[in-house]
Amino acid sequence: MLKNYIKTAWRNLVRNKFYSVINIAGLTVGLAIGILILLWVQDEFSFDSFHKNASNIYRIELFGGTGASKQIWQVTVAPMGPLAKQELPVVQNQVRLTDNWLFSLYKYQDKVFREQAVGFADPSLFTVFDFPLIEGNKAKPFASDNSVVITKSTAKKYFGSADAIGKVIVADNKENFTVSGVINDFPLNSSIHYDMIMPMSYHVKVFKVDVNHDFSNYAYETYLQLRPGTSLKQLSADLNSIHLKRKPEDTDADYLVLPIGKMHLYNADGTDRGISTVRIFIIIALVILVIACINYVNLSTARAMLRAKEISMRKIIGAAKTQLFMQFVIETALLFVLSSVLAVLVIYNVMPVFNTIAGKQLVFNLSDYHIWLVIAGTIIATLLLSSIYPALLLSSFEPLKALKGKISNGIGDVLFRKILVVLQFTFSVVLIVSTLVITRQLKYIQSKNLGYDKSRVFGVWLRDASRHYDAIKAELLKEPGIEAVTHATSSIISSGMISGDNSWDGKAPGQTFILHPMGIDKDFIRFFKLKMQQGSSFSGAVADSTHFILNEAAVKEIGMKNPIGKHFRFQKTNGTIIGVIKDFHFASLREKIAPAIFFYRPAVYQTMYIKTSTNNAAAAIAAVGSQFKQYNGEFPFSYNFLNEEFNNLYQGEQREGALFNYFAGIAIFISCLGLLGLAAFTAQVRTREIGVRKVLGATVGSVVTLLAKDFIKLVLIAIVIAFPIAWLAMSHWLDAFAYRIGINWTTFALAAVIALLIAFITISFQSVKAALANPVDSLRRE
Repeated sequence: MLKNYIKTAWRNLVRNKFYSVINIAGLTVGLAIGILILLWVQDEFSFDSFHKNASNIYRIELFGGTGASKQIWQVTVAPMGPLAKQELPVVQNQVRLTDNWLFSLYKYQDKVFREQAVGFADPSLFTVFDFPLIEGNKAKPFASDNSVVITKSTAKKYFGSADAIGKVIVADNKENFTVSGVINDFPLNSSIHYDMIMPMSYHVKVFKVDVNHDFSNYAYETYLQLRPGTSLKQLSADLNSIHLKRKPEDTDADYLVLPIGKMHLYNADGTDRGISTVRIFIIIALVILVIACINYVNLSTARAMLRAKEISMRKIIGAAKTQLFMQFVIETALLFVLSSVLAVLVIYNVMPVFNTIAGKQLVFNLSDYHIWLVIAGTIIATLLLSSIYPALLLSSFEPLKALKGKISNGIGDVLFRKILVVLQFTFSVVLIVSTLVITRQLKYIQSKNLGYDKSRVFGVWLRDASRHYDAIKAELLKEPGIEAVTHATSSIISSGMISGDNSWDGKAPGQTFILHPMGIDKDFIRFFKLKMQQGSSFSGAVADSTHFILNEAAVKEIGMKNPIGKHFRFQKTNGTIIGVIKDFHFASLREKIAPAIFFYRPAVYQTMYIKTSTNNAAAAIAAVGSQFKQYNGEFPFSYNFLNEEFNNLYQGEQREGALFNYFAGIAIFISCLGLLGLAAFTAQVRTREIGVRKVLGATVGSVVTLLAKDFIKLVLIAIVIAFPIAWLAMSHWLDAFAYRIGINWTTFALAAVIALLIAFITISFQSVKAALANPVDSLRRE
């Protein structure tokens, strides 16, 4: 019986090639893209979940500051982890991490490398987390302060096949680090990634960190391993108590704890850090699969009347309803088997392109059971959704009515198909509006006036050359391709430094004021064409070492009137405010402009900026490279243009926007396939009517209008339904940006025109073909 079902199903597919191709194409693309998106989603949810103690590991985050300066920081002070372990019984262990700012060049014999993924960590990193040593002493990963643990690929890069343990790597030609351990490379779905890990004890020694009392320097990611069942609310309160006991004035600083399994997608207060994008992509995957199913259901039910006599004859000769039901389910299953095989081939071929666009390294490995779970779940759900109704409908004909030709598309079935078409194009219009809004927002980010001029500017890390900055600047300004030179402590694009160690006249008791500090020279403001709101910039005089410049956001936050000449203490320097700079964006446009302070200490500046003339960037880079080489010897020279650095801030949004555009286009394509099939079917069943109309003088245009108008009405209904849904969805998405576009009527008008144009072109393809057919042939065939 099963063999007969399959044989009959195959014959039906071959006999109706056009509709079979449309169904298979729609299902193949829908399954392939749906599975790709769900693999992406699975990868996002898998971050940091591979640790066996993941359910008991939490990261401390600090909710500090007041007003505009109140933010969540993923870093905290150095003493917090050790003190929590020491004073709180629920804390079993702690790990602190901080990035390396000391070294950049690493040598082994004649091999020289520049490493960026280097950090300092407590030895407990290798016991709290599942990053176990595969070589070395697991009980003591760091043999001394000058030890280093490296990854397997790093060991191979430096030492080839030789044993890495005991080898000495020289950092910046001045510090020797002995390899005391080797670990496997960090998993791709880990939030922690390093190639080299040095002991925190070395960092503490070099920077003279007071691990018991330094509550002003926020630079350490801190993780706690807790006992099962720990009350997180009580733990947060206890952490606050530890902090306030050492620094009573920080009453506005609240500690939060975040499970490591959530830190890739959430902030510690539960706000979005990527989960909204994941949810959007889940919805898109489901929409694409539903649209593909709607195509099949629509075409199957529409063509039901053409199979009425076949089904009735089967019933008359004894076929039971369950047998007919199974026949049509198997037809659908056969279609899905073909589509699934093709979908797997599509995934294999597009996976490299998908990874490039998404910035992932997903592997489509059919031996991984997770892959099969995604594939099986997607296919079974889609198969059930698209097979049951058509099978029920096709198996429920009354045979006598069918044989007498009295059965046709009933009103209910026609209404059902119209509802499905409206639903399909509602999804498509929502995606069109969303694509337009996302594209406009990304363009807005790229074109927004940031408050400074970053054009034709590149930055260089000076290293040892910083001691010779004045001489280098004098030489560079002689170059015809260089217009200006300045230097500072950090990048103007994204200043990651924060500090709450400050006070001023009139500071309220317990007020915590988080600032972004940046050291600049006397040329910095003029170089970037920043605007002074009041007061003056630095002059380069010795007295500037006790002068400060605040931005407008800082002055507004502390409520200081007439700030020029007022006292201000920043960290250990008591000084005077000499100027207020107009607000400019030194972070992502997702964030409001935060309070900032600018100080003058040129001896510690490591970042030099060079502004080039219009057509001499290459000559300018060569000149800077020559000066760098003169003072830094074999250290590698590198530079980055600020435009590129700015674009990197929004790399995630750009990737998501690109993926969204592709997915929206695919969803619309699948919708059009279904519309094309329905238009072809409509033209087929109205062949006699079209022939008669043409004989009576109907033009091609009138025939096309006749066939298209019903579909266009459905698309118009879909547009009306889709607009409020799209507005709500995109308003929510834009809420993540502090600086955003408005959603105006022109976006909806353009989306409506695009949807109608796409639908009309799709319908016209078959309508024109039917209208151009010879009416004599049409009537003879009927």
